[in-house]
Amino acid sequence: MTDSRRARLYEELSLESRRYLAAYVLFNQAVADHLGLHPTDVQCLSLLTIEPGPLTVRQIADLTGLTTGSATRLVDRLERGGYVTRAPDQQDRRRVLVTPVPERLARVTALWDDLGGTWQTLLDDHTEDELRVVTRHMRRAYELSHAQLEQLRSRPAPD
Repeated sequence: MTDSRRARLYEELSLESRRYLAAYVLFNQAVADHLGLHPTDVQCLSLLTIEPGPLTVRQIADLTGLTTGSATRLVDRLERGGYVTRAPDQQDRRRVLVTPVPERLARVTALWDDLGGTWQTLLDDHTEDELRVVTRHMRRAYELSHAQLEQLRSRPAPD
């Protein structure tokens, strides 16, 4: 592949990535509006459902990129809405664990499942090798995003 063709492909990928990310943010906002939640609350619930067990507020802050104060307010909102509970960690009583409430989360999961079937059709015509490439890309993009979030958090804000 020539350098100019590769450059055009990178440019096209960049544009489509920006469109995808903007569409995802707007989609997440629409889901949150539909459920009467904040978009960050929806993402936190999503993250809580893929983690293997309860999380501390610090872990939620790390996963979401929020400060611990903002993560605490997020958990407060979710607790008031009945989406999560807080309980002392039996291994370390100084820590509090945040656990999703399955019955309340079913409302969110039902919406994700309803919409997810349509999203699944986007992948139906891909080969297994292509699906592995997409999965590898998504994993690497997540890892890069996480690393860049850490860098941004350590930088002073611009004037």
